Amino acid sequence: MAYSHSLFDHDGVLVNTEPLYLQAIQEQLATLGVVLTEADYIQNMAVGVDPWMLARNAGCDEAAVDQLRNARNARYQQLLQNRPIRIARVNAVVANLATQFKLAIVTTSRDADFDLIHGLDGGLNQGLNGDPKTKHAPDVVRHMDLILKRSHYTNSKPDPEPYMLALARFGIAPTQALVIEDSERGLRSALAAGIDGAVIDHPFTAAQNFAKARYRFANLKALQEFLLNH
Repeated sequence: MAYSHSLFDHDGVLVNTEPLYLQAIQEQLATLGVVLTEADYIQNMAVGVDPWMLARNAGCDEAAVDQLRNARNARYQQLLQNRPIRIARVNAVVANLATQFKLAIVTTSRDADFDLIHGLDGGLNQGLNGDPKTKHAPDVVRHMDLILKRSHYTNSKPDPEPYMLALARFGIAPTQALVIEDSERGLRSALAAGIDGAVIDHPFTAAQNFAKARYRFANLKALQEFLLNH
């Protein structure tokens, strides 16, 4: 089937950030004496379960949960600035695909986190992928025709809203697009929007259920070879 548009998830596909996000949550829950294992987080993530339910179950009210969430956000940004998050060949693959496809990023990432990762905080700055960036041309972002972050929609993945919004913004039918994901939650979102899903293997989400994916690829290079030769 010929596609004209490629819709990329962000975390886990373009940047290796998901383990850092989990760490930031785990550290905050640990202040309550609550243990969140990676296996439980990944299982719950697949269906969009809120990890802060564990805090509520431990007796936290919503004000306390908000404090934990804010602390998580601050810690996550600290980790982003001090840990490697590069995924091999991302920039080259995206640049090559941009010559033949319309591209989008459809992410559940908070705007502040996305902007930090890609050096979009204004002026000349150092993006986290290691190259000098300007706010007008940061790494993979400069190849994107559309970027949808968490503030752009109401219901997050696995709800279909993020990908349905991408279709609407492009003015295309679901059959014209291919979603590239690494998580079951993202795949569920794509399929609910009627879009074919391609899953890029990632060790963090390897145990999730991808039986309904149209395609499976070991890495982005394999995805590129498939798309450019079909």
